[in-house]
Amino acid sequence: MDIIFYHPKANVDSWLQKLKQALPLARIRQWTEGDNHRADYALVWNPPVEVLRQREALKAVFVLGAGVDGILDKLKQCPDMLAKDVALYRLEDTGMAQQMQEYAVSQVLHWFRRFDDYQMQKIAGQWQPLPEYSHQEFTIGVMGAGVLGKKVAESLTIWGFPVRSWSRSKKAFQGITSYAGDDQLAAFLADTRVLINLLPNTPETKGILNKERLNQLAEGAYVLNLARGAHLIESDLLAALTSGKIKAAMLDVFATEPLPADSPLWGHPRIAITPHIAAMTHPSEAIAFIVETISIIEQGKEAGGKVSIIRGY
Repeated sequence: MDIIFYHPKANVDSWLQKLKQALPLARIRQWTEGDNHRADYALVWNPPVEVLRQREALKAVFVLGAGVDGILDKLKQCPDMLAKDVALYRLEDTGMAQQMQEYAVSQVLHWFRRFDDYQMQKIAGQWQPLPEYSHQEFTIGVMGAGVLGKKVAESLTIWGFPVRSWSRSKKAFQGITSYAGDDQLAAFLADTRVLINLLPNTPETKGILNKERLNQLAEGAYVLNLARGAHLIESDLLAALTSGKIKAAMLDVFATEPLPADSPLWGHPRIAITPHIAAMTHPSEAIAFIVETISIIEQGKEAGGKVSIIRGY
């Protein structure tokens, strides 16, 4: 089989070496401009339209990350970018779930133990023990109950926090209260002290973290955005921080990346920032998933991780 690879930021030589070791009988190449030769499978991240367009033999495309919005956005602009019978797959976990768990748990505990407040006191030169927060009053709401959302929610239940999830359809996860659909969004947000966003980026979820939704959270709530910058209206977050409705935020993703130097988010004392590193793709684990999925496809069976173009995830 023939496989093309495109990733504008990855160590291509390392990826190709690992792929050839895992698939020794396959012909694997890096895509370069003008390459219109045969390809059975494409492994890509944010590819130019030309990488996928008019490839008649193409069986499936693997997106080298959990989010597929980059390809879907281009597909809307160029419907002929991908033939309708070509399957699109995303990496469901491949090490990203553990990274998301580490990120979320560490930040929730940081807020729960009031380390952010103690840091502010340290800057002011104040020595003052603060009242403790109660676990039962520190309800955590996870928006998005896919593979990553489920893992993050489960990792927080063991610390004794009430945990709830919200998604398109109702879930049944042990120890987690499930909310679903637009009708239950307000109930999900009410009394939520820490809001963790792990939603897929779709037209329906764009701008979902806005003034109206932030105001429905518990007083002095915290916001942790690990999904996409398009979900959050940054000006609304700043206003909610100014009013005190939101006490603090931790942001890993932004509407514009890299975050512009003149963004007011940089200088806000109650906003922590990381440069889109909450969960990175690990080549070895990603390749293991890809190899297994290709094997299933070649047997004519249905493989996990297939994306619904209509739903957007």
